[in-house]
Amino acid sequence: MAHILAVNISEKKKTPKRTVDEGRLIEDFGLEGDAHAGKWHRQVSLLAKESIEKAKGMRTDGLCHGVFAENLTTEGIELHTLPVGTLLKVGEDAVLEITQIGKECHDGCAIKALVGQCIMPREGVFARVVRGGVVRAGDEIAAIDA
Repeated sequence: MAHILAVNISEKKKTPKRTVDEGRLIEDFGLEGDAHAGKWHRQVSLLAKESIEKAKGMRTDGLCHGVFAENLTTEGIELHTLPVGTLLKVGEDAVLEITQIGKECHDGCAIKALVGQCIMPREGVFARVVRGGVVRAGDEIAAIDA
């Protein structure tokens, strides 16, 4: 079973996120309290533990949940292999739609300064909130049919 390892937020963009006990996904907005939430296609970011493990070969210290600015750290699902448009059920109620895989990095990023090279441009996944709900570490995440 694939699941959420951590829920992470930050008040500012371009910075690592801190782990919180739970988060509230708001329909068509994002994760409550996170700087990246808003009316756009990258409301929530996801990164798999398996992708983070690849990055550990680049630099092993300082790698914890949220260090790549992901909102949801997952385990057991190869997020970056899912096509755009895939629906993900998270926890009991929330549904996300994958809108983008990877992104262009920007200069002056605190994450790049910390880890040397960011995995998000290749394996980070971005989504919009189709249906809101509370998410916590341990919640199941799975691709579902529309």
